[in-house]
Amino acid sequence: MTMGDVELDITGMTCASCATRIERKLNRLPGVEATVNYATEKARVRGDDVDPAALIATVESVGYGAALPAPPEPATTDDGTEPVDLELASLRRRLLISTALSVPVALMSMIPALQFEYWQWLALTLTAPVAVWGAWPFHRAAAINARHGAATMDTLISVGVTAAFGWSLYALFFGGAGVPGMTMTFTLIGAPQAGGHEIYLEVAALVTVFLLAGRYAEARARTSSSEALRALLELGARDAVRLVDGAEQRVPVDQLVVGDTVLVRPGEKIPSDGLVVDGSSAVDASMLTGESVPVEVGVGSRVVGATVNVGGRLVVEITRVGADTELARMRRLMEDAQTGKARVQRLADRVSAVFVPVVILLSIAAFVGWMIAGGSLELAFTAAVATLIIACPCALGLATPTALLVGTGRGSQMGILIRGPQVLEQTHDVDVIVLDKTGTVTTGTMTVSAVRPAAGVTRDELLAAAAAVESGSEHPVARAIVAAAGAVAPADTFDSHAGLGVQGMVDGSLVMAGRPAWLQEQWGIRVDDNLQDAGALAEGGATVVAVGRDGSLLGLIAVADTVKPTSAEAIARFRALGMTPVLLTGDNDGAARHIAAQVGIDEVRSGVTPAGKLDAVRRLQEQGHTVAMVGDGVNDAAALAAADLGIAMGGGTDAAIAASDITVVSGDLLVVADAVRLSRRTLRTIKGNLFWAFAYNVAAIPVAMAGLLNPLVAAAAMALSSVFVVTNSLRLRGFRALPPSPSSVADADSRALARL
Repeated sequence: MTMGDVELDITGMTCASCATRIERKLNRLPGVEATVNYATEKARVRGDDVDPAALIATVESVGYGAALPAPPEPATTDDGTEPVDLELASLRRRLLISTALSVPVALMSMIPALQFEYWQWLALTLTAPVAVWGAWPFHRAAAINARHGAATMDTLISVGVTAAFGWSLYALFFGGAGVPGMTMTFTLIGAPQAGGHEIYLEVAALVTVFLLAGRYAEARARTSSSEALRALLELGARDAVRLVDGAEQRVPVDQLVVGDTVLVRPGEKIPSDGLVVDGSSAVDASMLTGESVPVEVGVGSRVVGATVNVGGRLVVEITRVGADTELARMRRLMEDAQTGKARVQRLADRVSAVFVPVVILLSIAAFVGWMIAGGSLELAFTAAVATLIIACPCALGLATPTALLVGTGRGSQMGILIRGPQVLEQTHDVDVIVLDKTGTVTTGTMTVSAVRPAAGVTRDELLAAAAAVESGSEHPVARAIVAAAGAVAPADTFDSHAGLGVQGMVDGSLVMAGRPAWLQEQWGIRVDDNLQDAGALAEGGATVVAVGRDGSLLGLIAVADTVKPTSAEAIARFRALGMTPVLLTGDNDGAARHIAAQVGIDEVRSGVTPAGKLDAVRRLQEQGHTVAMVGDGVNDAAALAAADLGIAMGGGTDAAIAASDITVVSGDLLVVADAVRLSRRTLRTIKGNLFWAFAYNVAAIPVAMAGLLNPLVAAAAMALSSVFVVTNSLRLRGFRALPPSPSSVADADSRALARL
């Protein structure tokens, strides 16, 4: 079996160094480009001719397990309970038992009043299971790595715990620590002691507990960060009511095929992507888009699987099933984002790969240095063990993956799909944002923007006559007029003149609607100069329809693509984020500048072809700008792909979405601003985590080598550094979208009313 893109589930990894070793080994295979992510425990392998069996064998050759991924489990089982994470449960049990055994050892070792005559032997009895069984995950990983001639963070932990426990055994059986009445006190720094009278049982026990606690926190973070992905699976419906020759059949969703017709009652989930063929309702898409207001749908509307029908009865024809659905595409985008690596993570991986051998050498140097300097054996041993333990760069390996997992998971909940970690770095430098007009800044739907009746004609009379004759046309302008007029009886006869207008008999009168020039030239109907100039309406970006009846003018109707209510505020937010907006459209200059003026865009490039959009993006890049492109159509795909950051509106074409780096499911420009904010916040979190991890190790290692840290304190500090990084990343779960200001919506409404 050969494939171009293979994903593997990796088992046995215990630190970022493990991921680096596997990645390096896979990349040695000819024609293979591999990325291994410790946080997600996955490997993504790309190549022209990739054999999964060879990949699995390669991973196993370095001591780890690999398998093709099984179908992901839903967030809950059929009986409503959450699936049990066996690895997490085992780690929790190991942590709890080790803690229960270690606490008495710590108390006896640190409080002389609790040290009865043979206390040290009780401490040994309690510590032995912790140092052997409790620390077994570290010992096992270290042994596997040693067998393959490698050293990882587990090597540092295993050697440290074994050294502390082994020294204690020596002191108890061959030194003076086993004598009745032996006492010891706890110190934060290494201190000279007599020969073999010092034991480190509390170090072996508590170091194991602290590190198990750190591993448990990491595992919990991975589990909680992946909840968004599992929740996506839970969104989908499990069964559907399929209509066959008018009869209802309840079937599992996976049995649906393209072309099936399904019935969706109020309160039920739409089983898969499709088109409404009967009925009208409101659909709650908040689970996918983050939008709280239900969307009205009717015959011809596109609906997405997993959204909820909250209104009337709908009959939906299925157009996409399985892996082709919107829900499946969202899941793939999330998996891609969480499996990849940013440049900052690759730097951390390279550091981790050389860090462990260097630390082992530094630990040996600390021991030898203290012995040469005349320090006691205990002090030299303390410095060596503390160096081993405090230097474990677990925080370094967690810095990027945990933040990335939480950030992309939070984004998916808000309807923001981030394609990969490199996107985060691209958002940081963006200084120009190029916006397509139709469907991006505007709704992409034609609506009546102005009604100018002639003298003696009412507004309703003008709209009714126009709608009656336009009801026979499928043109977007005609549909806009019909929608504005409401319920109107269609014309008795209908005739269309392509590109010019339509005519028909309405209540015994001949009504025509079309270009003003057509009415004048074909029908001899003069556009009265007392009416608002049709040219002025056209310059405002509208399409002007003149309506006549029996040789006289009834009035003018202007139809235009309307600005989305939140577009103006979104443009203001782009500026606040340091991005200069540019409107790029194939529409005429008058229409483009009219829309730009409404939303506050100064730079307009109109009449641009799809190739011209690509050239415009490249010219901006040649001028030194980092460019983001926002679009939704096939004509935007090339520009989206060429931009430093491509952002596709979720209601757009598959070509645009495939070419983009970020997809905004709701199609709201305000969410684009939120996507940039979230990406930048996630990148800041990653950089903060990396700074803490680097600074911690750089500052702590010399202190430990100087003998100024008890190994116990070193272990606690190392575990806390990992917990800090995880906790700092989890703060991203609190990221919130900025709501639209009431004034922006009110302004949009007032502009619409003013036009009418």
